[in-house]
Amino acid sequence: MKPFFRNRTVVGITCIALSLILALGIAPLLNRTSNEQMTIVRIAKDVSKGVTVTAAHVETVQVGAFRVPIDVLTSPDAVIGQYATVDMKPGDYIMPSKLSRTPLDAYIGRLNGHKQAISVTIKSLAAGLSGKLQPGDIITLIASDYGELRTTTLPPELQYVEVLAVTASSGVDAQTNPPSSDNQEDEYELPSTLTLLVLPQQSQLLADLETKAKLHATLVYRGTPDSAKTFIDKQDAFLSSSTAPKEGQDGEQ
Repeated sequence: MKPFFRNRTVVGITCIALSLILALGIAPLLNRTSNEQMTIVRIAKDVSKGVTVTAAHVETVQVGAFRVPIDVLTSPDAVIGQYATVDMKPGDYIMPSKLSRTPLDAYIGRLNGHKQAISVTIKSLAAGLSGKLQPGDIITLIASDYGELRTTTLPPELQYVEVLAVTASSGVDAQTNPPSSDNQEDEYELPSTLTLLVLPQQSQLLADLETKAKLHATLVYRGTPDSAKTFIDKQDAFLSSSTAPKEGQDGEQ
């Protein structure tokens, strides 16, 4: 019987030692981790998709840092003035994927009969700058495999074109950044089409290239709207000069 009692004693002492290690070492460490606080910005009032987020929509609060998403926004300046890309409810954490720097329908008010919006297909990941294009970018469009001779050309009419929207195949705005490893549940769709702001003669050319060529976009400029406008003004001036009647041709039969 002595070996039996001796084994029970060893097991008991081992269990007590493990309990002490758990109680004095691991448990306090877990408690400290769970008690750590951080300041975040979260939704205080209902925000509908497309609405501009204001100071009244958000609040700054202290929350436990344990299991908070790594990309949660912590500064009101990073939130206020941006546009909601999804509906948000009070208490929701705010991540970059839920906000947009430009209105979702930013181009609607710019279609005044002078310029038009047209979408073209991105036929490969490389053709759309690997999914990195954003609304407001100024791009140059190159046509490859064009026509029967399958040539590559850089149409001067498409040297500077403004991107209005980057859209996934589902019809929603494509994310410009893949989800973080801590947010794998977020869906990530690659861009499928580009919506561009163009003049009628550019629309006609793009419609022809859409069916007869493969379009590739190169990024020319990304920055302030005022600086972007200088590129568009150059393009518009070229188009105006190329369509204006030449001197001496007026009145000729």
